Amino acid sequence: MDNTAKILKQYLNENGKINCLDAFKLARELNIEPIEIAKLTKEYSIKIDNCELGVFGSNDFGEVREGIYDKLSLRTNEKNEVECSAAWEVAKEFSLKKVGATTKKSDLEVTYCKLGCFRTRSHHDSKS
Repeated sequence: MDNTAKILKQYLNENGKINCLDAFKLARELNIEPIEIAKLTKEYSIKIDNCELGVFGSNDFGEVREGIYDKLSLRTNEKNEVECSAAWEVAKEFSLKKVGATTKKSDLEVTYCKLGCFRTRSHHDSKS
């Protein structure tokens, strides 16, 4: 087993996947940009799990917060899509969990994953 495989194995959750937040830690440990994580995990046949913005996985989220929805809406395009990086920026003011609850339980669609997992994808009908 090569060194990268050993490091990847340390980050696996109980389902044999790597949680979203752990994928960011993994990128730092491997000294690569987060956008490269999807390519790397694909190479090792590992999936990313539990998106912090509710696009996929089984993270438990609270309810939609109107103030957060309003801030996110200012960053959407005509299709009501908000880029992952923009949602993370809003999360700096509120919290990732609250922003995730709002994106998961609203009509907003998250696009362009910071980890490279997806470009556009409907979280309302997708499972990973």
